[in-house]
Amino acid sequence: MKLLQKLGLVGALALGLGGAASAQVQSFSTPPQGSVWNTMASVISAQARESANLQFVVQPYGGNAQMMQAVNEALAEFSLNDVNDVITAVSGTGEYDSAMPNLRVVARINPFPVGLYVRADSGMTSVADLAGQSVPSGWDAFPIARPHIAAILAAGGLTWDDVEQVPVPELIRGSDDMASGRIDSAFFAVGGPKVAEIDASVGGVQFLTVEANDETRAAIRAVRPAFYFSEVQPAPFRVGVPEPMMFVTWDNVLVAGAHVSDEQVAALLAVIFDERDAIAGAYPPLGALNIDTAYRDYPGLDYHPGAAAFFESRGVALAATE
Repeated sequence: MKLLQKLGLVGALALGLGGAASAQVQSFSTPPQGSVWNTMASVISAQARESANLQFVVQPYGGNAQMMQAVNEALAEFSLNDVNDVITAVSGTGEYDSAMPNLRVVARINPFPVGLYVRADSGMTSVADLAGQSVPSGWDAFPIARPHIAAILAAGGLTWDDVEQVPVPELIRGSDDMASGRIDSAFFAVGGPKVAEIDASVGGVQFLTVEANDETRAAIRAVRPAFYFSEVQPAPFRVGVPEPMMFVTWDNVLVAGAHVSDEQVAALLAVIFDERDAIAGAYPPLGALNIDTAYRDYPGLDYHPGAAAFFESRGVALAATE
């Protein structure tokens, strides 16, 4: 099923149309529409409805703190997030003023490469070229971007002091500001729908390269301990990646609240891994789903017991982090 058809199904669910009226409605908390996590949650939710008659709604929030708070306070069942951000949310460190003890990891979904991108006609090709150029900063509505960009700059041999900082509130606005010429670069995940939109509107975009070596790996892990580098291959949906490139990467994880039942968790995991091909057909970045690498130990985080039981039933053992 095509992506737009799947998203239409999710929209119908949000209006209360179709399906068994007695089925429990569950929700995903996500960033605003157009973000990668919102798209991923929409596709997974639509597949859950189609293949397992599970009813989901996708509820956008202004940023990661609100997303995590919704799950922690049982206002939503599931969310998708950077594992580094979940670690800081649970511990009440970093951008979080208080701990969120009710967050549980459900599964590693995929590696999540991110970068800074520019207009293709900018003349810039590497992060090092941003010295003296403008970079989105502030991120009051999406503070997770601050450490991510700090790590990307570090991988290019730069710090915030080496660039001109232009405040933006969140992801979508940051990309729009780059398209309008207000700022020289924008931050987004590789494969994000917004990147494709900006590419079409400005006549081409280009992600900036980073140096991946022992020194820069130490630099990015000084920002967040679960960052690493991964190589991304060109593909039609990876707009702005003209050749194999290294990116700062984290593990994207599915999160549930402690209030969610074991049965709810197991049912969603069965959809994700048993219907992997259909999900990847609707949104190609989810082709990285792999049950054999989905159960990974992370410092300071607990797995939902329903997830632990699911992986045990499928013969998948808990693996150490990279």
